[in-house]
Amino acid sequence: MDGRDGMRAADSDRAAVADRLRVALDEGRLDLHEYDERLQRAYAARTYADLEVLLTDLPPVTPAQRSGLAPAAVPTVGLLGDQPGPALTGGVTARWLAEVWLPYLRVIAIVVTMWAVTSVLSQELLYFWPGWVAGPWGAVLVVRTFTGLAAKEPQRQAEKRQRRRERKRAKRAAEPDNPPPTL
Repeated sequence: MDGRDGMRAADSDRAAVADRLRVALDEGRLDLHEYDERLQRAYAARTYADLEVLLTDLPPVTPAQRSGLAPAAVPTVGLLGDQPGPALTGGVTARWLAEVWLPYLRVIAIVVTMWAVTSVLSQELLYFWPGWVAGPWGAVLVVRTFTGLAAKEPQRQAEKRQRRRERKRAKRAAEPDNPPPTL
């Protein structure tokens, strides 16, 4: 065990390992259960050795500048503190679709439940008024989905998120290390 293994890990080190585990999940190297288990252990880790053991069976990530291959469409996150690369995750379209459609689905579930409860309480099948909420809003979302996919909106949003993350990391790196106040 070298001296580094016994050193305490920082929150940024834990976050870097969590990012690497997320990449491994996106690549299919980890299943969801194993990812969740390792993620919990990463955030509970105290030393670099605790973090390194979570990544030992995963292949190392080669930065795009040193790779002879074309960059893949997944983020390149190195071990313990390296910055992620500019590439995008493969699941950006699914994430974008979820952001677009999940509010609609939640509201429709609520109004249909309200309609069903009132129908049961009145002991007759009432007029299906949730159709007036679901129909127009659903039509707008269908149009938005097709135009957004055609205009590559998911990729633009993912790039914007990635730039925001890089700015935050750069800002944190530029700030002097101030320990959090103890209570």
